[in-house]
Amino acid sequence: MTMPRRALLRGVAAAAGVSVLSGLAVPAAQAAQPVLSSDLHPVENMRLLRRSLVECDNVLGPRHVVATAEDHIRLITQLRAEAAGRDRRDLLQVQAEYAEFCSWLYQDSGDHLAAQYWADRAVDWSNAAGDQDLMVYVLARKSQLAGDMQAPVEAVDLADTAVRLAPPGSRLSALGAVFGGHGHALLGDERAAQHSYEQALALVSGSTVEPLGRGRWLDTAYVQAQHARSLALLGFHQAAASGFERAIGALPASYRRDRGVYLARSAASRLRTAGPEQAARAASEALSIGTATGSARIFTELAALAPFLQHWKGVPEVADFQRALDRAVLHEV
Repeated sequence: MTMPRRALLRGVAAAAGVSVLSGLAVPAAQAAQPVLSSDLHPVENMRLLRRSLVECDNVLGPRHVVATAEDHIRLITQLRAEAAGRDRRDLLQVQAEYAEFCSWLYQDSGDHLAAQYWADRAVDWSNAAGDQDLMVYVLARKSQLAGDMQAPVEAVDLADTAVRLAPPGSRLSALGAVFGGHGHALLGDERAAQHSYEQALALVSGSTVEPLGRGRWLDTAYVQAQHARSLALLGFHQAAASGFERAIGALPASYRRDRGVYLARSAASRLRTAGPEQAARAASEALSIGTATGSARIFTELAALAPFLQHWKGVPEVADFQRALDRAVLHEV
């Protein structure tokens, strides 16, 4: 220890007691507050707080969590000023993890500029802390963000950098390949996109990829869903619809928001391959999830779909979806 454990633990305990649920619109009795332990290093308690926020985000969506996450970053900044040596470096590393998390929260909320800001902080802090894997992970995530921002060259270049810096054959390498694949699709390069997704699938389905670590949520179903998104972009709607169906079927029940994103992204391909009724049913289910979680990624996909459904506004399922979307948008405003 290079600073008194008791002093650092007091600061962490204050974060748990004052801010961990400050933005959450749930009754206190239903909130899963983390239990801090004096037997753990205070930095580990800070990580425990972050994991609790990740779980809250999974249930409630980003808007209820991001203010608390930023409060914790400010607290860590204060704690770093009082620490030295290994404690300060460990605090910097966990601060980088929080910054990456904030970037994700803003990305899902649709605030891409704020997401970029926190991703840049995460790269700086993870590099300064000497956490190479976290830095590579954030670079891959920056590629994903660039894809969402319709910046394909940036997406491809960041993904290539992540693959180059990642341990060969690792899950981090697969993550870079996935997001690079979508960048290539945005550029209209079908062959390069296919190669990237094949590379990612080979890595995640192989026995050599580590089961734990960063990006452990990356599996075959995730790659299939991202590939399906790119296939739809390239105009291969039948293959895209099949890919989304397989990915949705493989999702754990707890991945509700991902289910909503995949349903919303699949609706345009369903419209072209199965008709307006199925497209509207998928869109309506996605809308319900988007309303519950506040995921802007879902609303963005549904807003892009809505004009294509206008031709079938007399179909009951389509009319129901359009009315529900209008109500949801008016409520958001």
